Amino acid sequence: MTLYATTSHTVGPYYHIGLTWLNREDLTTADTLGERLAISGQVVDGNGDVVNDAMLEVWQANAAGKYDHPEDDQDKSLDPDFKGFGRVPVDAEGRFRFTTIKPGSVPGLKGTTQAPHLVVLVFARGLVKHLLTRIYFAGEAMNADDPLLRCVPAERRSTLIAEADANGVYQWNVVLQGTERETVFFDY
Repeated sequence: MTLYATTSHTVGPYYHIGLTWLNREDLTTADTLGERLAISGQVVDGNGDVVNDAMLEVWQANAAGKYDHPEDDQDKSLDPDFKGFGRVPVDAEGRFRFTTIKPGSVPGLKGTTQAPHLVVLVFARGLVKHLLTRIYFAGEAMNADDPLLRCVPAERRSTLIAEADANGVYQWNVVLQGTERETVFFDY
């Protein structure tokens, strides 16, 4: 028997058919505990051209720093009004906006503590598999000691940091490739 290599399949363009019913741009409810905040930005390619068919999937801990997941066995309380998951499509200009809460810090490997962050998966046509990145918050004291953020070269960390604008909305963009502004993505 001879084995032949087959072509790779990308994440799109048909992912909208199977995934859009899970879109959720507001991760909160009226009873969710914690500091509410909005994050907005744009997804572009390395040339700065708009990526108008991307989707962001957001995972995060609650305000106490606990994930709503069976493997999170921390002795912290769950918030029954917060699941820590959202799926956000971009518009025709590659822009997105979602509402959530600022997460609490969570444990890291070997007794470390991670700064408050959101885990973000980026899906788009042309990607063989989704991309994994994070959003950290500007001015967060714990950023200096976050074990993963410290692994990122200092000159690239800004691609992971959301900055609050004059209206208090955190701005964070995704640059898929090609320049020194490219968002840091992680292997897993």
